[in-house]
Amino acid sequence: MAPVATTYSIVVLDIENFSARTNPIQRSLRSAMYEVVDEAVARTLREHEGTRTHEGIRTEDRGDGILMLVPAAVSPVLLAGDFVRALDDELKAKADIFSEAHAMRLRVALHQGLAAPDQRGFSGDAVNFACRLVDAQPVRDVLKAAARARMAFIVSDEIYQGVVRHGYLAIDAAAYQRMSLVIKTGRQVTGWVTVPGYPSPPRLPGEPESADGQEAAVVATDTAAALAAGTTVAIRGSVEGDVFGGDKNVTVHELRAEGQVRI
Repeated sequence: MAPVATTYSIVVLDIENFSARTNPIQRSLRSAMYEVVDEAVARTLREHEGTRTHEGIRTEDRGDGILMLVPAAVSPVLLAGDFVRALDDELKAKADIFSEAHAMRLRVALHQGLAAPDQRGFSGDAVNFACRLVDAQPVRDVLKAAARARMAFIVSDEIYQGVVRHGYLAIDAAAYQRMSLVIKTGRQVTGWVTVPGYPSPPRLPGEPESADGQEAAVVATDTAAALAAGTTVAIRGSVEGDVFGGDKNVTVHELRAEGQVRI
């Protein structure tokens, strides 16, 4: 009898520029990667809501990464929120002690769907899709452009629509950018990427900035300064997301807005 496919949250992690390192550094990075993941699991998944949810998590080694199959009992909200933040925290702890040659940055993908076990691991279209998300060139480009980041995180459209856009567990939907990706099969799909530590993913290398983008940047800078001073602000166009740093609870004497403002 064939094994029954079960619904999982599927997490895939991959180390940036792994194959460019020497063999001793590759071995060390693999060890550090597992330490980062194990500690993030311990902090956020091990004793969730009184259940030992970690016991159902299955992992599969990918050489320069890890495939994690997380049972449906663990909410994807927890994975997209606390678990990703814990990964970033653990990567920072490693960065504080690693040399530049030993720097470890991760691409991480989150999807959900059916997967079936066998003697050597798991298979299923959802597993394939999650792996293709983490390997997509635009995700690699985003992490490369984010020089001070420790990871880039991409979610499938299903995860974005069901979890991220609702803002559960302080997940900042405005920090995600929609991406159109062409995966290995030639099919065009949608993913949503964010870079912890950045208000939004950095502009891709070589991508020209539009006039609208330049205007939005000027508006954001000028508006932030005016708000800090408590003065009249006139806004033209549409400004969304965390364009203002610091406390969002500010006092404004008068705000004239032509267009839409969402903070």
